This record gives sequence, structure tokens and C-alpha cells, in this order.
Amino acid sequence: MRVKKPVMILVALAMVAALAACSSAGQSAGEGGSQNKEVTAEQTQEATEKKMTKEAKSKKVAPKQGIEQAVAGKRKTRVEPPENRTLKLTVPKMAEIENDTIPTGRGTDEALFRDYAGVHLKFTGFPWQETANVYIAGHRIGFPGTDSDMAFYDLNELKEGDEVFLTDAEGRKYTYEVFNKLVVPPTDLSVLRPIKAKNIVSLQTCTLPDYSRRLIVRAELKDTQQGEEGSSAG
Repeated sequence: MRVKKPVMILVALAMVAALAACSSAGQSAGEGGSQNKEVTAEQTQEATEKKMTKEAKSKKVAPKQGIEQAVAGKRKTRVEPPENRTLKLTVPKMAEIENDTIPTGRGTDEALFRDYAGVHLKFTGFPWQETANVYIAGHRIGFPGTDSDMAFYDLNELKEGDEVFLTDAEGRKYTYEVFNKLVVPPTDLSVLRPIKAKNIVSLQTCTLPDYSRRLIVRAELKDTQQGEEGSSAG
């Protein structure tokens, strides 16, 4: 279990009614007013968790899935794909993302987005492919007591040149460098497409304070390390 930064916990408690599920809309940070002073931290967290669960069921955190493409033959790969497609994600500049398990699923899978820091969207790329857009989405605020809690809260702080690491089930480590950051409406599905001749990872969450748009940070593959046996340039 990762240790939360005290400042993030205070922010989460202070923004209880407004900052519920990642894509919750129509709330303001000041909702509740002075009445919140009468409520204990335990009661606040319990009420927040119930509200978040209800809102998460009616909101989409991410696009449903990538676009399944009918391609002649297999996609070209840099290394042999592992049988287990589960990934691990580490982002040194993000407080909560360190060796987090990232399963593959749909953007509508509530359980995955509740229990994990992020979800790799089905039908988007993998790090071992020559050309790919490895699309990973996560909650901005998330659910208390789970790995989604504050997971992608500080995604906006990533800058060009910052590193993002993915590890596959074979222990291979893929090093990416941030090159682009953009904000798009939920209707823009072009962000799921790969970029010609590039392998990138896209990290996506929702904008604050109204969750009306999607914040996406993109990083390009720079190196692949074969476990402890050395490395091959990406």
C-alpha cells in the first residue's frame, strides 16, 4: 500500500462534495459551506465514498475502448509479447504511481477503475509493439482505501522530458519520455489512435474543477531493458 502525501489527503477532505469521481460534473469546491465543520473526518470519508460510487456509475471515466482494427497479419513487435498482458506503471514525478498494476479493460468497467490506479483500454497498443498508443486512464480523485485513491491527481504536473516506465509480465522495462500534453472533450476519440512509426503511452484523467474535459499526457518510448540481462534501444 502506498503512503499518501498529507497535503493530498487534506485536499481530498476539503473538496468532498465537489471532487468525487474523476468525471463527475456540476459540483463546486465550496459546496457544503460551514456545515462541514461539524462533521468528523471518518464521517466525511464514508459519505464521500458513497457519493463517489453513485456518481461513478453514471459517468464515464474514459472512452469505452480503443478501435479494433482489422490488420492483415500480426502487428510488428520489438520483443516477443508476453502471454500475460498485465502491465506495471511507474511515474517518478507522480506521488501515487509506483509499480502499480494496470489491467486491460473497457472504460465502462467500474470495478477495474475503482480497484486499480489505472486501466489500459482494450484494443489500444502495448509497449512491445513497433507502433502503438498504449492508452491508460485513471481517476483524478478515486475511491478511498483503493489504489485509485488520488492516483492521477498530479498528472497535470508532468512536463516535457519527464519519464514514464512500463514493465511487462516478463520483467522487461520500457522507458518513455513525455513530449506532449493536451486537453480534449470526451467526444474526441482521435487521441486513441497510434502515431505513425512511434510507440507512445497516453496517460489520461479528467480536468479540474468540473471534470468536463480530458487531460492527456503523452510520452514516447526511448529504451527497452530486458530484465536484468541488459537492454536494447527502443
